Amino acid sequence: MIGIGTVFSNHFTSALIAASLYFLAYLSLVRLLRYWRNWYSPPLPLFLLTTGLALTTVIQISFSSSGFSWLSLIVAASFIAYLFTTITATAVAFKPSAPRPVIHFLAKHAEYSGLWIIPAAAVAGYMLPDPKLLGLLVATTAIELSWFLRCRCVGRKSYPLNTPDLLVLQTQANGNVADFAKQHAISELQILPNGGVNWLGCKKNSLPCPLNFYVNRLGLNTPPCCREHFEDLGRFVTDCLRDIDATHWIDGGTLLGAVRENGAMLAWEDDIDISVLLDDDTTWDKLCATLSARGDKDGYYVDIFEKLHFIVVSYDKPKSWPFRWERNRMRGEIHLDLVTFRHATDKGEPVLERQLLKGSMPVMESGWHGVPVDIILPTSTINFLGSDIPCPSQPEAFLEIVYGDFQTVKLTYVDETAAKMRAAIN
Repeated sequence: MIGIGTVFSNHFTSALIAASLYFLAYLSLVRLLRYWRNWYSPPLPLFLLTTGLALTTVIQISFSSSGFSWLSLIVAASFIAYLFTTITATAVAFKPSAPRPVIHFLAKHAEYSGLWIIPAAAVAGYMLPDPKLLGLLVATTAIELSWFLRCRCVGRKSYPLNTPDLLVLQTQANGNVADFAKQHAISELQILPNGGVNWLGCKKNSLPCPLNFYVNRLGLNTPPCCREHFEDLGRFVTDCLRDIDATHWIDGGTLLGAVRENGAMLAWEDDIDISVLLDDDTTWDKLCATLSARGDKDGYYVDIFEKLHFIVVSYDKPKSWPFRWERNRMRGEIHLDLVTFRHATDKGEPVLERQLLKGSMPVMESGWHGVPVDIILPTSTINFLGSDIPCPSQPEAFLEIVYGDFQTVKLTYVDETAAKMRAAIN
């Protein structure tokens, strides 16, 4: 006869295995989200690993000592499908193309939408008290509750909106800021009794503002808190590059602001762009090691994309494992794109080329994208946010290659309706 202790032990072990399998699938998923957040497809092995762990969890729960249970399979698969869709929504919503309404809705409520499973989990656990299923339900509930509590534990700093920011906000809101904030769940907007508007800004240890949504979907200006953090982030990275004597320069929208806006940041900026030249002294390994060590020391998250030779440095503090990858669940991100260039030749002419496409940068013989060397080197300096910082030797020529007529304002990623609303202001 099997003793009570043995039965309990078997049930506990089965529940623990189910919970562990889901936890591994969850970690694999949040690690995978880093690619979608940066508009790249995840590598097939990682995608298959995540899918395989989720399927293994469902199959393990579906079998018991009495045989296969379709009901357990359906319940387990439904819970995992909902949670994975909810967790993935914020990363998918980062893409320039407008997300589907369901994805947009889940992303908008990303801090707590995972908690919506708790009533369903309680009912499922009561109606179908299978140890393996209970292990899954306990694991999912614990993870989502932990995420919610960590999202809500930090206060924010109040910023008064300046005249241009307020004008853009009122234009997009058709004059009704309170209804606009409620419609789009803009929790950072604070309507004052005197009719003024403040912005409850993000801080180093809080969740960042959902910058991509506010700027590129709603057509608002970059929040004042995020502008401050962009400056801090830019100083951190340029200091690191100077310390290793790396040749670097501002690129993309950052250079566009410095040239076209007379040293100011674009009003709707959503990231900082810096490029660095790899050579015998500044190698890829040296660059990655320096940024990673300084990021951990000074509190900046450094995400390295080895195959793309591309580094994303974010303002938020790096967390310890396993919470380090969970940052990919955040709805917003304040980050700097650090792209590497290398010396090459194209049709017999010296060029500097990068693996990733930027704007309309031409394709080289190698399949990478580049510009003539003398457009960039030797680097010059330009005023940006009150400081002289490195830029291409011919900044206007560089911008013409990347953007064409860069003097004409083009809201590249801003939603078409929002872009039309603010066209008169621009």
